[in-house]
Amino acid sequence: MNPDGPLIVQSDRTVLLEVANGQAEEARHALAVFAELERAPEHVHTYRITRLGLWNARAAGHEAAEMLAVLDRYSKYPVPQSVATDITETVGRYGRLVIERDDDGMLVLRSTDTAVLTEIASNRKVAPLLARRIDQHSYELAAWARGQVKQELVKIGWPAEDLAGYTPGTPHAIDLDLADWGLRPYQQHAIDQFFVGGSGVVVLPCGAGKTLVGAGAMAQAGTTTLILVTNTVSARQWRAELLARTSLTEEEIGEYSGQVKEVKPVTIATYQILTAKRKGEYAHLALLDALDWGLIVYDEVHLLPAPVFKLTAELQARRRLGLTATLVREDGREGDVFSLIGPKRFDAPWKEIEAQGFISPASCFEVRVDLPASERLEYAASADDQRYRLAATAPAKLDIVKRLVAQHSGERILIIGQYLDQIEELADALDVPQLTGSTSVAERERLYQEFRDGRTPVLVVSKVANFSVDLPEATVAIQVSGSFGSRQEEAQRLGRLLRPKQSGIPASFYTLVARDTVDQDFAQNRQRFLAEQGYSYEIVDASAIAAAA
Repeated sequence: MNPDGPLIVQSDRTVLLEVANGQAEEARHALAVFAELERAPEHVHTYRITRLGLWNARAAGHEAAEMLAVLDRYSKYPVPQSVATDITETVGRYGRLVIERDDDGMLVLRSTDTAVLTEIASNRKVAPLLARRIDQHSYELAAWARGQVKQELVKIGWPAEDLAGYTPGTPHAIDLDLADWGLRPYQQHAIDQFFVGGSGVVVLPCGAGKTLVGAGAMAQAGTTTLILVTNTVSARQWRAELLARTSLTEEEIGEYSGQVKEVKPVTIATYQILTAKRKGEYAHLALLDALDWGLIVYDEVHLLPAPVFKLTAELQARRRLGLTATLVREDGREGDVFSLIGPKRFDAPWKEIEAQGFISPASCFEVRVDLPASERLEYAASADDQRYRLAATAPAKLDIVKRLVAQHSGERILIIGQYLDQIEELADALDVPQLTGSTSVAERERLYQEFRDGRTPVLVVSKVANFSVDLPEATVAIQVSGSFGSRQEEAQRLGRLLRPKQSGIPASFYTLVARDTVDQDFAQNRQRFLAEQGYSYEIVDASAIAAAA
């Protein structure tokens, strides 16, 4: 207990953090290892300790005693005994069930706790996945059921530790070309932690080099690799990075997308092509067995389409590496990431990497815009499902965008919107290019390159620029509308600005919000993830932007 500490731990497993306390930042970083931020108003932030958060922390090497020590160190009052007991018992559930492979190659589900084994064998969804009881401590597991049984066990509160090993795949030597660069200490640590567990997720902020972690894992595995990415632009960026950073040649890297169908020792495929259907069937599933893959890399794993989970359930014998800036999924399927890709193996706080100079510092601003009386009345009279669009696309935002662009003249500026008509209006008003989902891959690459070169310093983009786009010299993002209250999108959009700048200009992230509307409500939810990482939003009235201009 620490009477001057910033935390109050409550019996319902919520933890209150006093933001103004001098120990708040160090407490936030320690707490984020095993707790999730739920609400982040100005003065007191609310975290919740969840089962999945505790199991992810345990899988990453953190013991229950370590987590309780964090709460004791920073809590103003004694930690409720019920919470301490609950944390200890929940963490202790991880590893009580183990999936192993016996000498004959048979999958076996084991536990030294006979009662636990009896309980899960009685579950109506788990029972069909167990082939037969071997002895009082083990069941034979159906060969096809390795992924599905892990999913079901997480749902009933008994996560299995998967120690059954992985197929080595076809050997294929991959060396890192370290002549002009080296892996940063946290990148090497992430790779090491991944191989300790065998499969799982590495969480790093945008700009911190997730692709290099992937390349390092490929080099250490030394095997044929399938890389799954969000879109063709991302595929081309992975290809360019691998050619620049490793011994791989053009002939060794294949692209498998809507445009090209190449299968090579390292193949980069899009999620879209893997989930494409023809006559009701997935048309490209053969890619998953086209080669004896020893490693599958899931880029932006928080965006993994639901059908890929089902496909991944059948790939449990292959090593799987998930890369992401945030484990937050808007569909609530974090449990499926945990069970099918693997638990979190490494997570570096954004502010910690910023302090080391590896990502750019950023200032975040919420600019509150008043709706004119006529628009306010239209908003008030509208149906609930129409109000967000009316608020998010308020014409009053256009003038503020113009003023911010003028204020940051000479910098590289991204203007980000959700609605195509709003994007078109912004591009026309500013006389700058727009980039949306309908923009061809070739045109996207041209515009991105012109932005990097400085020939096109301002781009208006849709959500296609949220992820897997490398724009290191972007210093300003102006978010005029987004996907409702999406925390993952907020993280991705700020991430566009975090790559270190040659110019040395600090990053500025503006979110334009219509005051006293659902736009403002959603903005508060969107900011939760960034608050968890230590970023605070300064609330600015639109009139202050006008005065500054």
